[in-house]
Amino acid sequence: MKPDDVPPDVPPGSLNPEKDPDEWVTKDEPMTGPQRSYLQTLCREAGEEFNENWTKAEASKKIEELQQRTGRGKSGTANS
Repeated sequence: MKPDDVPPDVPPGSLNPEKDPDEWVTKDEPMTGPQRSYLQTLCREAGEEFNENWTKAEASKKIEELQQRTGRGKSGTANS
């Protein structure tokens, strides 16, 4: 799909998934359902406390941090 083919209702964040979560327009909204579910799993595996009140941006950062620590997510990014 070329950039010109993107429907106008597609949020810009989905086109550039590497954008810093602190720059997201929706960064202060509550985390999404999928973020919540995945974070609960990651927190349990990492022995971390799950925070019900994380924002979308905070949840995204925590997911990246816990993926590194647990070895989940992108292959080759865990520092074990």
